[in-house]
Amino acid sequence: MKFALVNPPWSFVGSAYFGCRQPHLPLEFGYAKALLEAEGHEVRLIDGQLFDLTLNDIEWQIADFRPNFTVITTAPSYLFWRCAPPELRVPQETAEAVRLRGGRLVVVGPHASTTPATTQRKLGADIVIRGECEQVLPRLASGTWTPGDSPAASDMAQLPALRWPDEFIRAHHHHHHRFDTIPATPGAEMEVSRGCPYHCSFCAKDNFRTNYRRRPLPVILEELDGLIAQGVTYVYFIDEIFLPWRELLIALAGRHVQFGIQTRIDLWSPEMLQVLGSAGCVSIEAGVESITETGRNLLDKQCRLSTDELAARLIDAKRHVPFVQANLIEMRSDAPAAVQSFRQTLIDKGVWANQPVPLFPYPGSPDYAKLWGAPDDRAWERAMEYYLRQYDRFSDIQEERPLPLADLEWAAPHSH
Repeated sequence: MKFALVNPPWSFVGSAYFGCRQPHLPLEFGYAKALLEAEGHEVRLIDGQLFDLTLNDIEWQIADFRPNFTVITTAPSYLFWRCAPPELRVPQETAEAVRLRGGRLVVVGPHASTTPATTQRKLGADIVIRGECEQVLPRLASGTWTPGDSPAASDMAQLPALRWPDEFIRAHHHHHHRFDTIPATPGAEMEVSRGCPYHCSFCAKDNFRTNYRRRPLPVILEELDGLIAQGVTYVYFIDEIFLPWRELLIALAGRHVQFGIQTRIDLWSPEMLQVLGSAGCVSIEAGVESITETGRNLLDKQCRLSTDELAARLIDAKRHVPFVQANLIEMRSDAPAAVQSFRQTLIDKGVWANQPVPLFPYPGSPDYAKLWGAPDDRAWERAMEYYLRQYDRFSDIQEERPLPLADLEWAAPHSH
């Protein structure tokens, strides 16, 4: 069988998307390619964003390859499955470009996982996969897969060390969430773990990447050493939460590579922060979310530290790591003057604390369920309408007011 794995040529004009807009390695497709090829299938990985492809370029590659299955993802990267673009405009355009010659159209990603019927209708797909797709795709070829009652979850112990083509690494100039230097060498993304043991109300992970699972340390190091051999000097670990792991940090310290993480600062002791910095960490994105205990409780953060202790721990982290950021969410329980005071205290000590970001109630998150229950056919439209009603200021990267989904998406798949 022949599989085309397509990461669309992402565009975010008019979108409420507030993730990074640079290309990132499509890890789900990297794993899927390795597993499919191990079973003798032919795979072509087409990354529209990394290689700046047009829809015509993608259509031409599909026509040349003539796959049995074409797989399209609805989020730019695993890094942003939890905060994907709400609209399906770009996946719709990509699906239309490949429809004639792409074989059976398969859709994966957060939309397919949370609202499968709606996603299938909007893209005119033959198959949608709920949850993590790596170990499902080989079963499509063998005809042994049937949709289950629960989203698929990959066995992280069975996923291989990824090997990216040299042209992918050469094209990957971005060092995600790194601000202490201008990148002069390739960057990359990889996983140490998947899932999170916490259940914060704003996090849309109920239908994918939810249960916490570590990859085996030898596999992590094999993949990392391969990236280093290809000239990578910076890796961003896209784990939902990078938990303290002494053995890994000691192994990282012995390698010529720097890295960034996203984590919760209340899980790190002062001693382990020193180990983290010595291991080569140069960027921490720490989810604080609210400056009050009331706000953190509303978000179900289960935070171990007080607000003053969080600030002190962040400042301590800055002693060992060049860039430390405290992420804040706009909470009505947090007085603006108090937020500004908290931010200024950190900024004066060299820790960046962003202006609080408006909270988007992603379908699949506890916040969405509290407002409306289980996601239905209008889940993404409903969340977007609510977001636009509630806020008149959005994230820092949104220069213009986001548009409703009806203004961004096609009503139904076009036919030739």
